[in-house]
Amino acid sequence: MGLTIGIDVGGTKIAAGVVDEHGEIIARTHRDTPADSVDATAAAICDAAAELIANHAVEAVGIGAAGFVSSDRSTVLFAPNLAWRDEPLGARVAEQLKIPVVVENDANAAAWGEFAFGAAKDVEHMVCITVGTGIGGGVVIDGELLRGAHGVAAELGHMRVVPGGHRCGCGARGCLEQYASGRALVREGKAQAESGSLAAAQMLSVCGITDPEELTGPMITEAAMKGDPCAVELLEDLGRWLGEGVASLATIFDPSLVVIGGGVSAAKDLIMKSAVQAFEKVLPAKANRPHAPFTLAELGNDAGLIGAADLARRPAPAPEQS
Repeated sequence: MGLTIGIDVGGTKIAAGVVDEHGEIIARTHRDTPADSVDATAAAICDAAAELIANHAVEAVGIGAAGFVSSDRSTVLFAPNLAWRDEPLGARVAEQLKIPVVVENDANAAAWGEFAFGAAKDVEHMVCITVGTGIGGGVVIDGELLRGAHGVAAELGHMRVVPGGHRCGCGARGCLEQYASGRALVREGKAQAESGSLAAAQMLSVCGITDPEELTGPMITEAAMKGDPCAVELLEDLGRWLGEGVASLATIFDPSLVVIGGGVSAAKDLIMKSAVQAFEKVLPAKANRPHAPFTLAELGNDAGLIGAADLARRPAPAPEQS
C-alpha cells in the first residue's frame, strides 16, 4: 500500500498528515477539536482528511483516538474526554471519504510509530510509555501490537500502584497516572507551594509566577532544566514512580526496550536517571534476568499520526472465536 493518512485526535487539536511507507510525512494539516460534540469532531476529522485526499492519492486512513477501541478497529467504545460511547467512528468517516478507515487507541498508535519508524525500530519486544498530562502506553510483542481479547489492553497508566491512593479520572484510586504524570507533577508542586515551603516559593519565582494555581507541568520542567532544586526533586520523584511502574510491566512482558515519550520527557536525564534507578532497584530477580534499557522516544508529537497511518496499511486482527 502506498500513501495513507494518519489522524491524531487530541483534546484541543486534530492533526492529520499524508504518510509514505517509510514513515515520512509529506503533507499535513490540522483542525481545532470541537468541544463536547461528537458530530462536530467527526466532521472536523472528515474535513481534514478530505483536504489531504484532494491533493494526494491516498489509499486508507488511520485515526488515533483516546479511549477504548473495539478489537475490529472500527468503534470508539469509551472516550471520556470526547464524550464518545460506542461511536462507530471508522464507518462514519469511511462513508464520507469513500476509502477504508481504521481506528486505533492513540497511545497504541504512538507506540506503533516508535516501533515501526522511531526509537524501537530495531527490536521485536517493547513497552512504550507516554508521559503527558496523563499516562498512555502501548506494548509490542513479537512484532505485533498488543490489543487483548477486546481491544482494550495496555492501559498502562491505570495499573494500581498505591491501594487507596489519589482518585483517578477513571474512577479508581492509586493508578500510576496519579503519581507519574504531568497532572501529578502539578498537583505535588502546588501542594508544596501552598505549604509555605521556601524552596517551592523559589521555584514559583523561577517560573515567573506568584500564585501556585498558575503552575503548569511545562513550567516545572523548565525550572528543573534551569537547576531549580524543588523542581528537580519533583521530577525525580515522578521518575521514581515511573521506574517502579515499568518494573512491574517488565515482569509481565519482558521487553527488550522501554521507550519513554511525551511532554514531561523533555526533562530527559532528570526523569530517566531516577526512573532507571528505581526500575533496577525493584525489578524482581534482577541479578538473574536481563535488564531492558530505557530510551527516549524519537518521533515527538508526530508519533501518533505516523503510527495511525502505518496501522491503516495493516489488516484488522481476526476476531476471537467464542
